Amino acid sequence: MRKHFLKTGVVALVALALLQSCKKDNSPNNNGNNNNGGGNNNGGSTVITPPNNPAIASTQGFFLDGWQAKTFATPESPKAVEKPKAGAVVVTVDISQVITKVSKNLFGNNTNPFMGQYIDQPVLMQQLTDLSPNILRFPGGSLSDIYFWNGSNKAPDDAPAKLLNANGAENDAGYWYGNNTADWTFTLDNYYKVLQQTNSTGLITVNYGYARYGTGDKPAEAAAHLAADWVRYDNGRTKYWEVGNENYGNWEAGYRINPADNKDGQPTILNGAIYGIHFKIFADSMRKAAAEVGNTGFKLGMVTTEADEKNNTSTIIPTWNSNAMATSGTSPDFYVVHNYYTPYMQNSSPEVILATPANVTSDMMNWVKNSLDKAGLPQKPVALDEWNIFSTGSKQMVSNVAGVHAVMVLGELIKNQYSMASRWDLANSWDNGNDHGLFSNKSDEPGAPAWNARPAFYYMYFFQKYFGDRMVSSSVTGSPDIISYGSSFLSGQAGVVLVNRSSLDRVVTVNIKNFAAGSKYYYYTLNGGTDNAPFSRKVYVNGNGPTGESGGPASYKTIAANSAAIAGGIIVTIPARGSVFLVAEGK
Repeated sequence: MRKHFLKTGVVALVALALLQSCKKDNSPNNNGNNNNGGGNNNGGSTVITPPNNPAIASTQGFFLDGWQAKTFATPESPKAVEKPKAGAVVVTVDISQVITKVSKNLFGNNTNPFMGQYIDQPVLMQQLTDLSPNILRFPGGSLSDIYFWNGSNKAPDDAPAKLLNANGAENDAGYWYGNNTADWTFTLDNYYKVLQQTNSTGLITVNYGYARYGTGDKPAEAAAHLAADWVRYDNGRTKYWEVGNENYGNWEAGYRINPADNKDGQPTILNGAIYGIHFKIFADSMRKAAAEVGNTGFKLGMVTTEADEKNNTSTIIPTWNSNAMATSGTSPDFYVVHNYYTPYMQNSSPEVILATPANVTSDMMNWVKNSLDKAGLPQKPVALDEWNIFSTGSKQMVSNVAGVHAVMVLGELIKNQYSMASRWDLANSWDNGNDHGLFSNKSDEPGAPAWNARPAFYYMYFFQKYFGDRMVSSSVTGSPDIISYGSSFLSGQAGVVLVNRSSLDRVVTVNIKNFAAGSKYYYYTLNGGTDNAPFSRKVYVNGNGPTGESGGPASYKTIAANSAAIAGGIIVTIPARGSVFLVAEGK
């Protein structure tokens, strides 16, 4: 994060669809289902087109190794609800048009050393396990470039006590250490315990800054050796690694050094070509270490910018991507981007915030693809391992709107075929609501218990719970404010996640094509409250809200799903700036 905030079943699915395509039912009830969620109405009989099976995109690659299909568990004791009358908004989901398999690695998050030794916090650990992020990145953030994984309170002798900021002024280095057992920080060994307890995979960012500010004879080799020793200590527990954090930015340690203290001829200001050369040094050392410990799945990511550097010349190193890619060549296994979507440090409205996910996500992917094309390099997986919003001033980051934004980002990441993503971050600091944390940091949030889950937690929890193993095409007519993301389950159900960006409730009819519909559909409705309008700190799940001033219902796992009959149409109300997570039964 920027320092400003410290911060298997493919054959089975096709076979199922082919079996369904042979089914014909001329009954009136089935014709009704066809018009409102069943399939194609073709002269009184249903003809179902089987789904396609697209290849894994190069931008996803090995991150989908071990992909597994999902089985939807029918909700126990759902609550029957009355349907609203159909309106003008229609969402069409086509099960036959598969866009991509869904990577479980897109639901990740960032943990960090300033959360404290939270392994002993049962409330947080249970919520984190329920969230099932699958990927947890560590140790940062900008802290990665001043982090010494094997130290306790002392840096290496060749790490200076002072570092230069972008303007050339000296500041205390403020190093962080992996073996510091103080209660205000977080040890590396506890990070490994959290991965084990939450059934998550690690993503480790090694200290690149040390390759710049180190005062030894060969600082890049020294930093690479330190990283390789971490790979050895890790002993095969972690597959995904990356070299540095946002090193193209003038806020990062190592951006500027004193050349008089440097012994291998590095320039005062970092550039992409130097980083690319150093990346290969890191890659050689770390891959050798991985081979020594039998880590055959080891993959290493390279830092890239998320947009054209010409638009950020005051803070971003120009031509970073082109120069870094030229000197690193084919050495990276994947490419890393970060994005905070909204205008930096502006008091943005809900309309501005919720307009960003689609364009920003696609533009970012296109930028990396074009950078690789221009460099003459093959396309490889693209990972977004930090994302959130930068809006401040009205508690936007901790609001229901941030939760709706999270839903849209997840949908767009799947649609644009990213390989992996990790939201920033699990816990940060309150700062009057300018807090990226998914949870409050202990009890620093007024009116909230320790480790209180913010609204985005609930939106991300229900997204993963109600989204299938494949994204399928979906479209909306009748309103530009309604966004849809369709999915299918190998177990035979169809799903759709619906978002309402407007300030008014909307009634939506969902038609599902090429689908043999069952009898019921199930859904959860999430929306904000009336507090701190329009940025409510609360979220309601099927009408159930928090007992305190912020967050959501503690009973989120046991709240009954809403349910209605598919016959007569799948029709739901999406609350203003809210979402509906819906799954329809198949036959």
